[in-house]
Amino acid sequence: MKKMKFTAVLLSLVCVGSAFVGCGVDKSATSNNTGEAATETVAEAAPDADGFVGLADRTPVTLTLFEKDLTEDVEFTDPIAKKITELTGVTLKVEHAVGGDEQAIPLMIASGDYPDMIYAKGDTNKLIDAGAIIPLEDMIEEKGNNLKNLYGNMLQRLKFSQEDPSIYTVGCYGVSTALWKSDGVMQIQNAVLKDQGYPEIRTIDQYEAALQAYKDKYPQIEGQDTIGLCLMGSDWRWLITVGNVASAAAGIFDDGEWAINDDTGEAKYKYLDPNVKEYMKWLCHMNDIGLLDPESFTHQEDVYFAKLASGRVLGSATPDWGTNNAKQALISAGLEERTMAALNITVNKDIESQFSKDPGFSGGQGIAICESSENKDKAFEFLDWMASDEAQVLTNWGLEGQNYTVDENGKRVLTDEMKKQKVEDKDFVKKTGIGKYLYPFPQRGDGAIDSTGNYYSTNSPEQVEAEFTATEKETLAKYGKKLWVDFFPARESLPVSKHGQAWQFSIPSDGDLAIFNKKSEDYIKQSVTQAILGKPEDFDAAWDKILAALDAMGVQKANEQMTQYTKDTIEFWNN
Repeated sequence: MKKMKFTAVLLSLVCVGSAFVGCGVDKSATSNNTGEAATETVAEAAPDADGFVGLADRTPVTLTLFEKDLTEDVEFTDPIAKKITELTGVTLKVEHAVGGDEQAIPLMIASGDYPDMIYAKGDTNKLIDAGAIIPLEDMIEEKGNNLKNLYGNMLQRLKFSQEDPSIYTVGCYGVSTALWKSDGVMQIQNAVLKDQGYPEIRTIDQYEAALQAYKDKYPQIEGQDTIGLCLMGSDWRWLITVGNVASAAAGIFDDGEWAINDDTGEAKYKYLDPNVKEYMKWLCHMNDIGLLDPESFTHQEDVYFAKLASGRVLGSATPDWGTNNAKQALISAGLEERTMAALNITVNKDIESQFSKDPGFSGGQGIAICESSENKDKAFEFLDWMASDEAQVLTNWGLEGQNYTVDENGKRVLTDEMKKQKVEDKDFVKKTGIGKYLYPFPQRGDGAIDSTGNYYSTNSPEQVEAEFTATEKETLAKYGKKLWVDFFPARESLPVSKHGQAWQFSIPSDGDLAIFNKKSEDYIKQSVTQAILGKPEDFDAAWDKILAALDAMGVQKANEQMTQYTKDTIEFWNN
């Protein structure tokens, strides 16, 4: 990889995936159990002093991995990284594009210069078309016992398509999808809620009124001008803080740019939905009255996160994986009342939020092994080991005695020091390595329980509640809730998605739908932003122009094609 920056470790982005999880406190309570366990294990070495087995062959090797989501460099020297190397012989050297360059993978294909492994997300089809990554199903069958154990009857969902039923990738998101955190929804400062006596905030109009009243009362916070609503719309996060939040406010399940009727399989480009228009029109209004940060579509990520960490932003819409460092900075500065409460806010009260709907396990877009790699077998053995129980416990919990203990009831518990550090130290993951090597590797997910009766992940209703600050607990208590997800419809009241999530569909990269997706995404980001920043009296005309342009791009044909992909996915998964 000559043109990519090299880093020594994978940055943990709890992505987009955090918002895709469902509830349950045991295996039967989750919609996706792991099926039948494999009867063998790849590792055959004797346990070490910490009780780990690892791989029988620990010959030192450096494996390169291109990770599309990685945005910063971190050394592979934390305690978990060292233990991984000790147990497998593998040192990870993770490559990433500079500045989120979308041309990185096309450039690889053009040059034929690939790493050992690659996490390409939506560009996976391009690698398949180029013959750049290898099918894994034979290796899984022959020696992938940990992967078979982890995925169980979900292996079918790892297959690429009906036309090409090969398995090219593993990992990315958890098989189990419990929901204990509300992530990627509209948020408001706890201080605002307390100051106003914890009012009902259920609609965007009520949200606006709360922000306006507080900003009028406190025009400055910590010596800086108060900001009402702040978004990050200058890069790919436009999809996260603008597009995805519009879906949630419109009562649309997170299917990326699509609104899908799960009963019929009918798909519609979500910007055709009147409630999405109403949300964007509201943003235009917010901008006009000075409640939307005017830099929401121009500032860079460092400026955005610095604003969040300053405590002067009253409202945001960024997932925890994007704002956790800012939250920890606020707590460390003694400003925990400036942290955010995640509420169920929709365009109007008649809309039922689909946030808590169980997406099920969607399968694809994980890590692939490149055809050009000279370390294919080692790379596969490493990925299979990452799916093992000991790797799952290590990457989630760390080392027994150092990071966690086992109490008299046999339950794993983070040490008091780790609990405190996890909440307060923005560099917790970087320093400890705990949680760093989950995404995009194979993972059991929240809610999955191991043979000892413990959750594989450190998340549980009790643990999530225990990590709340005193301010968060006070806010929740005032509303009669224990968790932020309690503001939303109970997961069991909504049906499990039959198709997973459409943004993970394997769409042929050279087909009409892929072309429409690319053209429309670029157009929507630019045109909707312009409409939001324009005059409110011009918004309807601007939106009509957007709809006309989408029609000219072939949106109706795209709807038909996405509908067919949805129906095919449902049929394929149940074959």
